[in-house]
Amino acid sequence: MDYRTAGVDVVAGRAFVERIRSSVEATRRPEVVGGLGGFGGLCRLPSGLREPLLVSGTDGVGTKLELAQAHGRHHAVGIDLVAMCVNDVITSGAEPLFFLDYIATGKLSPEAMAEVVEGIADGCRQSGCALLGGETAEMPGFYGPGRYDLAGFCVAVVEASALIDGRSIAAGDRIIGVASSGVHSNGFSLVRRILEARGVGTATPLPGGDAPLIDTLLTPTRLYGALVRSLLQAAVPIRGMAHITGGGLPENLPRCLPDGVQALLNPASWERPPVFRWLQEAGDVPEPDLWNTFNLGVGFCLVVPADALTLALATCREAGYEAWPLGEVVTRQPGDPVLVGLPS
Repeated sequence: MDYRTAGVDVVAGRAFVERIRSSVEATRRPEVVGGLGGFGGLCRLPSGLREPLLVSGTDGVGTKLELAQAHGRHHAVGIDLVAMCVNDVITSGAEPLFFLDYIATGKLSPEAMAEVVEGIADGCRQSGCALLGGETAEMPGFYGPGRYDLAGFCVAVVEASALIDGRSIAAGDRIIGVASSGVHSNGFSLVRRILEARGVGTATPLPGGDAPLIDTLLTPTRLYGALVRSLLQAAVPIRGMAHITGGGLPENLPRCLPDGVQALLNPASWERPPVFRWLQEAGDVPEPDLWNTFNLGVGFCLVVPADALTLALATCREAGYEAWPLGEVVTRQPGDPVLVGLPS
């Protein structure tokens, strides 16, 4: 017996590392020390910071992986992995520094795994952070052949005086919605159940369009790091930010609001992307469940003073992001909900 007959191919693992080396090195930042292959990744803090705060986040892609693996779409979920972590840490105004990935699989498929890592590197380049290291574990007998799982870890940095934590949000502030790229990486246990019930195949089109429904569902999660960077460079006085991820607006927007205020939202301020209408109709999903499961077209939220609304919207457009006034912050009385205006 040897390790290969037990299910782990060390030679293939080494070839995989060489395949991804150029993608990893393309994400390098000036603060990175050393290269790929050490036992730990090294990274300096950016110069010029007086009171740096490190901001960390970790996440996965969830059961979207099941759909992606079934249809051979590996690059996209690499981007998803980065987005689910980076979009969280930037809500504090932090700059992403580096990213780590963990890939666990039953049997290493160098081609598929390389596509995943190339997607991760793509997401890191878009976010301006270094892919500092990672781990790929072959676990035969634990994961089935061709199956894999992903986890990601991101570290960002922000000057203490520039931290955005929502504490300065006050009645009269405006809430901006920034468009998502679709379903992102949440709610796929429900999505997959609907697809199975409706017998959706690879070529099944999204009603009203030419693109296959599967392509629409597997569109990578939009990355908002470049947007936040543009807003800060334009001196937009951001008072709070929220990544609209699992739980939708009802769960995530309140996370950036301080006590004593509530968000008054206008659901008619944007048009839901067609994929959400299809999911609701195909799955007969109740309206409140839609709001508590999906982003419904809102991937990120900004809270700014009323007199900064015009500048913030213009900066979003210049950066290539669709954005619109989503609502406003009002005084909340004890016992009142944090969000009003959405279906209950």
